[in-house]
Amino acid sequence: MKSQGTNPVNVCCAIIKNEDKNVLVAQRSSTMSLPLKWEFPGGKVEQRETAEQCLIRELKEELNIIVKIVRLIGSHIHKYPSLSINLIAFECIIVSGEIVLSEHIAFKWVDKEKLLELDLADADVPFVDKL
Repeated sequence: MKSQGTNPVNVCCAIIKNEDKNVLVAQRSSTMSLPLKWEFPGGKVEQRETAEQCLIRELKEELNIIVKIVRLIGSHIHKYPSLSINLIAFECIIVSGEIVLSEHIAFKWVDKEKLLELDLADADVPFVDKL
């Protein structure tokens, strides 16, 4: 993922809770950037796409699920060594589909109190406090 100039890349992520109030996280593959890090699933906003459209598309493509966006949690800019991202987080619920991984190597439902025990992507960490 390359940044264009100095502008941060807009990236969306979903905070999805199940009926037990556990949160969905997915583990990046060893060939992805940030290899083997855990993250809230999502992806890069494409041209002519809203953040909400991006999130719905990415979750269908990467996890085979359809979600309903409940609310915007917030956003923040995170600077990685190679680029800056504007990470936009939404609370979502799964409305259909069974999770099938197409890019990640694993997923799990985690108690929100244990999220920081995972090797989370740095940009995702600030959202743990907002849960």
